[in-house]
Amino acid sequence: MARILVTGSRGTIGRPLVQALKAQGHEVWEMDLGHAVGDRYFRADVSSFRELEKVFDQKYDFVYHLAAEFGRQNGEEYYESVWRTNVIGTRNILEWQVRKGFELIFTSSSEIYGETRADWLDEALPERQPVFPHNDYALSKWVNEIQIINFEKRYGVPVLRLRLFNAYGPGEFYHPYRSVVCQFVYRALHHMPYTVYQGYHRVFMYIDDLIPTLTRAVARFAPGRVYNVGGRDYRSVEELSDLVLACTGGDPGLVCYAPLDRHNTTNKRPDISLASRELGHDPKTTLEEGVPKTVAWMKQVYGSNGGGEDGGRDDGDGHDGGDGHDGGDAGGGGDAGGGGSEGEGGSENGRGRDDPGEAAQKGQWG
Repeated sequence: MARILVTGSRGTIGRPLVQALKAQGHEVWEMDLGHAVGDRYFRADVSSFRELEKVFDQKYDFVYHLAAEFGRQNGEEYYESVWRTNVIGTRNILEWQVRKGFELIFTSSSEIYGETRADWLDEALPERQPVFPHNDYALSKWVNEIQIINFEKRYGVPVLRLRLFNAYGPGEFYHPYRSVVCQFVYRALHHMPYTVYQGYHRVFMYIDDLIPTLTRAVARFAPGRVYNVGGRDYRSVEELSDLVLACTGGDPGLVCYAPLDRHNTTNKRPDISLASRELGHDPKTTLEEGVPKTVAWMKQVYGSNGGGEDGGRDDGDGHDGGDGHDGGDAGGGGDAGGGGSEGEGGSENGRGRDDPGEAAQKGQWG
């Protein structure tokens, strides 16, 4: 079994990933921004090289780097934190990799593809045509991949990249920068308005279909590989909203329909065949199965009535939080960087707390 560090370990993806790795018998160490109890837990900001010294005082076989600031709107409003956490933070992890020699599993995002006329997004697409990400969050994740490529060429470091597509499900606590599923479900339950941009399509990947694939990256680690990791359930955002309303009993009159989101990609449909062949990725959960489970979890956590502590205080644009259509891409680890984290887990997206009583920086959905 391996000794593994997970950055952003208290995020939406980080938490279940840590549990799954432990269940497989690995020795798992955690790192995130918040204070927490645990002999194998470090509180550290990934953008602080000094704080990482205690984390890398020992050797690891693998490091899952999930810590990041997450989300389109979060990246526009808190761009300093996004660039500091995502770019400086990833550079720090790469510097430590050169010193310590571990194998790195990096969670990137579907956002790196930007807008394209391609019907399917395959991993080699950025090598065939220019990439034009639409927002600072997307730019930061593409910069991360370029950083990794440069370190691979310069130092020969072993890195595997995973481009996550719209993960969702129980464990994603609401705030105004979360993923679109989280946004819609919470707002519908609490009688809050939200906006649906028409003509936008996504694949949606339930969290329980993602975690097994992430854990297999250890046993099937292939240096230099990049994989699309997403679902097969390709749906319009409007379909998602209709399903959420049906499952929550939400008021359709609170939904505003709009034609265009200038900072977001219209359609994202990944080719996941490589991940299926080499990582055993096999997403099966449909929205009709996953959304009711997410609704049930949110009811348990927040209840189904009243506005909650965030109710009525934001602009009501469901695509404002997270990344709008794309929150949950990389979802997984804690933010470990200034101010929040993307899910890339916990509170990865950066602004606000992931759950009551927890610090605001956790994982990144991507």
